[in-house]
Amino acid sequence: MSLVDAQRLQRSYGERVVLASIDFAIRPGERIGLVGDNGAGKSTLARILAGIEMPDGGEVHRRRGARIAYLSQTPSLPPNQTALEVALSGQSGWLDAKHRYDRASEALARSDAASSGLPDDDDDMEAELARQAEAAADLERLGGWDIGHRAEALLMHVGIVRAEQPVGQLSGGEQRRVALAQLLMSAPDLAILDEPTNHLDIGTIEWLEQYLSSQFSGALLLITHDRYVLDRVASRTWEIDHGALHSYEGGYAEYLEGKAARQAHAARAERNRQNFLRRELAWLRQSPKARTTKQKARVERAEAARDAPRPEQTGSLSLAVQGVHSSKTVLELRGLDVSVGDRSLVSGLDLILAKGERIGILGPNGAGKTTLLKTILGEHPAAGGQIALGKNVVPSYLSQTRDSLRPDESVLENVAGGRLRVQYDGRELDARGYLQLFFFEHARQNQPVASLSGGERTRVALAKLLCRETNLLVLDEPTNDLDVGTLGALEDMLTSLGGSALVVTHDRYFLDRVATDLLVAEGSGRWVRYAGGYRDYLAQVGAPGSEASAPQPESTHEHAKSRVDRRVRSKPRVGLTYAERLELDELPERVDRADARVSELQIALQDPALYRERAHEVATVKSELEQAERAASDLLARWEALEARRSEQD
Repeated sequence: MSLVDAQRLQRSYGERVVLASIDFAIRPGERIGLVGDNGAGKSTLARILAGIEMPDGGEVHRRRGARIAYLSQTPSLPPNQTALEVALSGQSGWLDAKHRYDRASEALARSDAASSGLPDDDDDMEAELARQAEAAADLERLGGWDIGHRAEALLMHVGIVRAEQPVGQLSGGEQRRVALAQLLMSAPDLAILDEPTNHLDIGTIEWLEQYLSSQFSGALLLITHDRYVLDRVASRTWEIDHGALHSYEGGYAEYLEGKAARQAHAARAERNRQNFLRRELAWLRQSPKARTTKQKARVERAEAARDAPRPEQTGSLSLAVQGVHSSKTVLELRGLDVSVGDRSLVSGLDLILAKGERIGILGPNGAGKTTLLKTILGEHPAAGGQIALGKNVVPSYLSQTRDSLRPDESVLENVAGGRLRVQYDGRELDARGYLQLFFFEHARQNQPVASLSGGERTRVALAKLLCRETNLLVLDEPTNDLDVGTLGALEDMLTSLGGSALVVTHDRYFLDRVATDLLVAEGSGRWVRYAGGYRDYLAQVGAPGSEASAPQPESTHEHAKSRVDRRVRSKPRVGLTYAERLELDELPERVDRADARVSELQIALQDPALYRERAHEVATVKSELEQAERAASDLLARWEALEARRSEQD
């Protein structure tokens, strides 16, 4: 028996239809991922299933007694309750017994301290002991002391260290984590999670993946843009597209394949319809006026084919950067120290960002990722060291809070600022036409930014950022709330970027596609640079159980940590021939080019489009990658050998 059944479900906002008579069922224990463009209706469907919003038409049937819990993107929690109390709020009976036990214990402690040995005091203590024993019995009956320990452990896992802190003192992201712990603690029959990975660091996301896959026993409807989470958790993927609901077996990879097949089928059907119409039109022109029943039926079939709805065409977002020529060295940090109050976040960081490099910045919440970006941009004072931007470097910053946007102003006012025309990708465009490239039609361009969804606000912020010249993109959590289509466009833009980028993100798929290197916070102010994307990082640190934890050559880890040192060219020393000294001078740049080629081919092999659209090229790309890896390894070995000989002569 299904937990939830829906028939002919409909929902519109004005003229915009988000759910157009859809049918579906959710069975016990199912793991469903829900994807779709920003504004397609994912959160609307979630709120309808949770009973928070009513549909315009259709019916939702929930199994009697089924417990459904919903994690919204902006949860509302009681500010005066502690994080632990909120997490336990689904256990109201247990929490009441715990409060009674604590009150009795406190009263006993006070009575014991103030006892005079009189009979009345003994009677009071007996009464409190009885209340304490009764509360303890209720606690055992309702699950025992483990309930409280489980709640504390869940809060710790989602990053809430101080369980006794009032919720009103927590940030918005911390409150979402408390709400997530509350939902998991309640163990509902159906959990509806709307973007649960926002504001979580990678370690917490990986814990959540494992928990949902192996410990959570209920059904799951998961709205997320995190493609790794979809692949590792979802057994079925739903897509909302132009009001219709499409279902695919499996996670993100299977969804991509299924969607490609569906679109190809729709394209073939439309071609067949057009061909049929052309043939029937030619027949109608050549034949006498239709009088027979057979001829009339043929005319009616032609008219029906003419009037049949065409398949909806989904627009494709394409992003571009207006580049500015810059020096080879875009950014150099020397001995950088960053602090907040008495707390050291960055200690003695040396880093060189070269033209074309894209560094992903990783670390747990609170490690100082955003503060590091603000220090580089001059918005936060450095505690020590030097920051040097290269010649003609023009940075552009996308903040995590999207605070470049003015909520009360319209989309058009935010992006164009009163201008009728804007520059984009070397062209001058009408401002309204420019916004249409970001899927903001004329009517929506006049909406205030405050009325938009999180993903739509990010698109506005990107539109504002990209109509200005830049050669250094500084992006803080750019993937939050974005749909997978916009994420793909952003990834394509960055991988074809002539400039450079610093990107803070918890999206591992994004890092694997985009990053040439990672800068990872390893605690106590220490940051280490690693070559490649997230899987390459896991391989280099030997993460147990990771997909990328295969043994690596011994030099790989040291090579990753010393890339910045290799950029300082070695002066030729006595002991090397003149030709070898010239070769040693050139090797750092040659090694970097070889590394870049390896990264380029790895990114190509991770792109689902390669397997879907150009499967015949896969073997060739794999062969090229093997050759590139051998070439990079040979160059690195040669560089190390020459350096060793030079050092021996010192």
